[in-house]
Amino acid sequence: MKLIPVKCPVCYGTDISKNGKTRRGTQRYICNDKECPRKSFILDYVYNGCKPGIDEQIIDMAANTSGIRDTARVLKISTQKVLDTLRKKEGSISKVNYKYIDDVDASRIEVTIVFWEQIESAELDEMWSFVQKKDNQRWLWLAIDHNTRVVLAYAFGKRKDEVFLQLKSLLEPFGITMFYTDDWGSYERNLDPKQHTIGKKNTQAIERKNLTLRTRIKRLCRKTICFSKSVEMHDIVVGLVINILEFGWSFNNRFHALRT
Repeated sequence: MKLIPVKCPVCYGTDISKNGKTRRGTQRYICNDKECPRKSFILDYVYNGCKPGIDEQIIDMAANTSGIRDTARVLKISTQKVLDTLRKKEGSISKVNYKYIDDVDASRIEVTIVFWEQIESAELDEMWSFVQKKDNQRWLWLAIDHNTRVVLAYAFGKRKDEVFLQLKSLLEPFGITMFYTDDWGSYERNLDPKQHTIGKKNTQAIERKNLTLRTRIKRLCRKTICFSKSVEMHDIVVGLVINILEFGWSFNNRFHALRT
């Protein structure tokens, strides 16, 4: 007879006790570690959504441009499990790259700000995204460091001054002294002319960043059948990708953040 040691799938502790059986008759175990967030578990789950590490795989696939149904189909789980897992991460998503504040001299940051504009012609309308239908536009505002091209902050909303003011308030901790933008009126109305330069010469880096995000996130692409059906999931998925790829955040101890 071969004995197999039972370990907690979360803390990997060995202080385990039996905790009754499931409706199927499978033995249930309990972790006796008081600091372990997961108390009860079984060794062999029938449903893949309950298996250890599945949440990390869902976040990993979301960060690599997989849609809700793509993820559910590949991992053989329900779409509701994917939605619930992503919703749980909403409270961890940050719109400001606070980690970057400690790595740079904030008083010398020059930032490029761009608004993803809607152009009526077909050649340029990839610069915007939508939720459920094209009339319900969802604009993404970005701010990046002019020198290092690191994303500093972002905001979602309409093509209105109040959304830009939200982004501007998020940038206050960085102590920015110069803004490079396109000629959209919100910038001229809300930025000091002495700290504002208009022109495409200094916004090439942000345009490259936009293309990178559109390549990684199908929800932002024009020619795709993967579009958001709710503002909530649109903001969560795009926010997760920005936080993981650009801010360098790790949302759990098993998922290693990527940088591009």
